Amino acid sequence: MARTKYPIHPDFKRWESFNPPLNETSIPILQKLMSVLVLKEPITSKVPVERKDIPVNSGETVRALLYSPSNITPNAPCLIYFHGGGFVLPAGPFHYTLAKEYAMRANCKVLFVDYRLAPQYPFPVAPEDCYAAYQWVLASAEKFSIDPNRIAVGGDSAGGNLATVVCLMARDRGLPIPCAQMMIYPVAGMKMATESMRIYTDTPMCNSKDADKYDQFYMQDSSAGKHEYYSPYEAKSLDRLPTTYIETAEFDCLRDGAILYAERLSAFGVNVELHNTIGTIHGFDIVRKSPIVRDSIERRVDFLKKSFNISSTRK
Repeated sequence: MARTKYPIHPDFKRWESFNPPLNETSIPILQKLMSVLVLKEPITSKVPVERKDIPVNSGETVRALLYSPSNITPNAPCLIYFHGGGFVLPAGPFHYTLAKEYAMRANCKVLFVDYRLAPQYPFPVAPEDCYAAYQWVLASAEKFSIDPNRIAVGGDSAGGNLATVVCLMARDRGLPIPCAQMMIYPVAGMKMATESMRIYTDTPMCNSKDADKYDQFYMQDSSAGKHEYYSPYEAKSLDRLPTTYIETAEFDCLRDGAILYAERLSAFGVNVELHNTIGTIHGFDIVRKSPIVRDSIERRVDFLKKSFNISSTRK
């Protein structure tokens, strides 16, 4: 039955009753069905894609796709992208489509990381995988004709969390910090007692009840890793983090946490662009033809272009 209590924009009405089934039976099935998408990503003439295996700390590898637009110039910028899915679900088809669009529109390479997922791989596996991918790009920059000074990180939902956590890890561990971070309706902090978490218990795509379930799968041992790599909002310092783009959805339990994170970043002197979209739901990117989505993508691409250009002038 449709949820009519929220004035969701008509563009997203198709999804107003959808929430992924989140239980120990359904998740392995969803992971198996969706994980094949990364293997089926087509190579197009406009955006060739290479499949990569990135070594991670455990001695294993994670899969990644490297998109390189056919007209890309040498020493190109690169966006490392981490998909959403509550740290539990693989990327959906729209994630790959967006990655190609960012590559073409921002004229950059895009590394799309297929990091390992909970509950089989709980925290801190995902952030360590993503950090390893960042290390790999830095080490391979010359080989793939990537400008090491123009590497940005980005992601949606859980991927937004992983993007900013990679920045924290790079700062703490002595690596160059990414030139920018792009966070789309991100998980900015865990167990945040915000108004949007309190009231949005039944919103589509993701609500506070869903967030609790994702968290139970993701965090299985609170002593397993550094707490701020789990909940970046709670980091003691956000000093030296890069210029930031944050975008929220109106009817999303994560909305207020993202806004508070933007405010904390600003308090530490970080340059932040905050865009609050109206009439939207978590994961609204799935309706790619919506004018709201098109406007959002336009802003994101502008942010990436600007960030890459600024970084280029600072060499």
